[in-house]
Amino acid sequence: MTRNELFENILRKRSFLCVGLDTDINKIPSFLHKTDDPVFEFNKGIIDATNEYAIAYKPNIAFYESMGAQGWIALKKTVDYLRNNYPGLFLIADAKRGDIGNTSKLYARAFFENMDFDAVTVAPYMGEDSVSPFLEYPGKWVILLALTSNRGADDFQHHPDDENSLYKLVLGKSQSWSDNENMMYVVGATRAEMLSDIRKIVPRHFLLIPGVGAQGGSLDDVVAHGMNSTCGLLVNSSRGIIFADKTMNYAEVAALKAGELQQQMENHLIARGML
Repeated sequence: MTRNELFENILRKRSFLCVGLDTDINKIPSFLHKTDDPVFEFNKGIIDATNEYAIAYKPNIAFYESMGAQGWIALKKTVDYLRNNYPGLFLIADAKRGDIGNTSKLYARAFFENMDFDAVTVAPYMGEDSVSPFLEYPGKWVILLALTSNRGADDFQHHPDDENSLYKLVLGKSQSWSDNENMMYVVGATRAEMLSDIRKIVPRHFLLIPGVGAQGGSLDDVVAHGMNSTCGLLVNSSRGIIFADKTMNYAEVAALKAGELQQQMENHLIARGML
């Protein structure tokens, strides 16, 4: 998917919502455990209920690989279901990979060839040769971790002299590896006040923003500091949508939560003159 196609989808759906499929088998409604593949059945219900409001889905790979072979099967079935029934959605493997070049080539093959994701999250710590294999696939995207919202982010990502902060070095250096046509950055919503400075470094790139909803991030703050002339945002909500209800009505409630976010996003797009 190209950058223009992604923006066109945002305008068409009047939304920049990414639904995180962080499907914890211990948190899904109990009645689904009677099915042959509870994780896939849960995902299918969420996707069917929320796809009209979302432009992207982001399975967090840890929730699947923690289940062994059955988890990988559920993930593959989820991706295939999305591709076959809702083509045009942007699919992100939240895998946070990044290793020596040989290994990264195999990670890229796993997510771009065997599973047909559009994008994969990559940790940049090992530098260009650990990222470049993911950039060799036309139409596919790398989403580099830049500024995360967890407590431990302060251990390495920040520096008393802000200009030497690691996240700024990542943003600056990585622009020599590729451009805004196939590279995005992860910036946590709970760091929204820093988005203004980030936009000075990467004014045209898309940003994947986790942390809105259950983690306390504010959509209004993210838009105020991070939106650009082509939106430039994929705002993710996971638990706040998929685990909003644990009864047989879980999908309907998820749809309500996704619809509420979509409406807020539509209002922001209108206010910025994009609709």
